[in-house]
This record gives sequence, structure tokens and C-alpha cells, in this order.
Amino acid sequence: MTEAMYYILLALLRPGHGYGMMQRIRALSGGRLEMGPGTLYGVLSRMHREGLIVLAGEEGRRKNYAITAAGRAALLAEYARLKRLVADGKLLEEAEE
Repeated sequence: MTEAMYYILLALLRPGHGYGMMQRIRALSGGRLEMGPGTLYGVLSRMHREGLIVLAGEEGRRKNYAITAAGRAALLAEYARLKRLVADGKLLEEAEE
């Protein structure tokens, strides 16, 4: 899973539209990740095709998306994988002692 996919799924734990997702992603990453509309909408399209998100409704031109059960499962699996990577990386701190 790419970093963009991970943060989009995290942002969609609360359903929302594109601009709102970009703001949530910036907040979730502490300002580290600034996702532009091209990246966001490209990834949203891919995740929609893969069944990780659904179109939850439209308000004028704004499309609202929500995470699916498959998307939540993928997000939890990626979170577990990242935790294992960090745990394995503790070896670096031990090597410095």
C-alpha cells in the first residue's frame, strides 16, 4: 500500500469529499504530507475500482467517499505491517548502545 493510499483510508474513517480529505491528510500527517488534487483523485479512482472505498453521495460538484469493510481491513493490515517494521527497527537503537 502506498503512503497516499494509507492516508486517504485514514482520512476516510470519517466520510468526506476531496478538499476535506486533503485537509485531513495534512492534519493527520502533522503537515508532512501535502496531497495535491491530481494525486488524490487518481488514488481515489484506483481505490474505488478495487472496492476499498465507495461513492457515498454527491453535493453539487462534491463527491463524498466512504471506506468499505475491505478498505478498513486493508488499512488495519497495513497498520499492523508498519508496526512490525518499527518494532524490527528497534535493532538500530540497540546497535548504538
